[in-house]
Amino acid sequence: MSAVASPLAYKAGEYHPFRAGENEFIYLVPTGGIFEMTPAAAMALKHVQNRSRTADEMARELAAAGFPQALIDEVLADLIDSRLLVSPDRQPSFHQPLPANFPLQSMVLNLTNQCNLSCKYCYEYGEDKLATPEGKPKFMAWETARDSVDYFFRDSGGRESLHITFFGGETLMNFPLLKKIVDYAIGKAVSEGRFIDFSLTTNATLLTPAIIDFLAENRIGVTVSIDGPPEMNKLRVFANGRPSYDIIAPKIKMLLERHKTRPVAARVTLTAEVTDCIGIFRHLTEDIGFNEIGFAPVTSAPNRLHSVGATKMDRILDQFCQLADEYLAYAIDNRPHAFSNVSETVAELHQGVNKSHPCGAGLGLVGVGPSGDISPCHRFVDSDTHKLGHVSTGIDRALQADFLSRGHIQAKYDCHTCWARPLCAGGCHHEAFVRYGDTGHPNLHYCDWIRAWTNKCLEVYGSISVKNPSFLQHFDRRKEQ
Repeated sequence: MSAVASPLAYKAGEYHPFRAGENEFIYLVPTGGIFEMTPAAAMALKHVQNRSRTADEMARELAAAGFPQALIDEVLADLIDSRLLVSPDRQPSFHQPLPANFPLQSMVLNLTNQCNLSCKYCYEYGEDKLATPEGKPKFMAWETARDSVDYFFRDSGGRESLHITFFGGETLMNFPLLKKIVDYAIGKAVSEGRFIDFSLTTNATLLTPAIIDFLAENRIGVTVSIDGPPEMNKLRVFANGRPSYDIIAPKIKMLLERHKTRPVAARVTLTAEVTDCIGIFRHLTEDIGFNEIGFAPVTSAPNRLHSVGATKMDRILDQFCQLADEYLAYAIDNRPHAFSNVSETVAELHQGVNKSHPCGAGLGLVGVGPSGDISPCHRFVDSDTHKLGHVSTGIDRALQADFLSRGHIQAKYDCHTCWARPLCAGGCHHEAFVRYGDTGHPNLHYCDWIRAWTNKCLEVYGSISVKNPSFLQHFDRRKEQ
């Protein structure tokens, strides 16, 4: 009698098969686990593709194929324990209900809703804007900033590590306030025996040596919004139409020369006019010197001028895959590669991420506008429709619960049969509202693209795990940090 002998019948669990070189893998959807398939495991799963089988039946078939009994017992036990084999009457499991009060871990402070650029695709000021800033302050005051930090520490529960991101408008237009917040928050963290770090996003137009030195001394992570060389950066202009590239390029190089305590990243917005990902990547890494490059298609309604259509999204995917192959070659050689779109996804795969929501918006993260209004994230700041509360009174738990319940993967029925849902969870809340009028609506226009990209990242991960598994320790360290 085998160790897994049982009258119970089993069927195949929910998984996505993929290959990495000569190796076969399985991505187990309910748990986000990744397994390399052995011949015995592959044969066992093959036998339950179209019908249920008992463990005894599978064991006899494996024995007839020449596999030793000890291996058969081990393989079947592993397949059952990992839920690659499940009882036919077992209902699909998605995610456990969220706790009523989830402590904050990150806060995005919009220090101002003003900007010295007039980027043509800006979600904050363009045709799809959600902000309703009328009658609200344009710049955050010190009292609001202090109350925001106090609220953040108060609502973060017992978390030992906290993070503040500074945002705008253009963040550096309110740099004196940023300095005060950093000093105040660090002092508060020290007094409470906690750790806090900071990051900011900037268009780089206002960078100076003094500002850069402050950022470096305080280990503040910097992300620069830039769309590539001059011909690709043409939508990032001043109000009078003057291009910004020639102003920011030398400032960015100065930033990279002086700020060595944290990697400096570039964020590229892809539009209908800007889709040359590889050319942009080469320019930003080789000509400018960025450590990390992340690409994001513009968030806009499909009928907007700058919205990226399906054909160009396919072109973007092809280029992403080329850069992913390059990332893999670097990883095998133990060399860092700047393409953060693949590194972030591979990190999530390695950590077994299985999301209930697309991101931490309204959950472990909130955005705060210059008025002190709390929103789910920075993209909803100053929108009365999406306001969750105020730093003086905290989050309205009923509003938060409504936002989170609509955004939960269980509420997105279109997603229930999608194998990529553990990483996607339906897509961006902001894009869902812009395109469908509901923050909880799945980003259905994006589904095939996301599945193809996730499969590519699985192939990269599988290949690294076979050819240079020690490289993956980098993601363990990143999770600890």
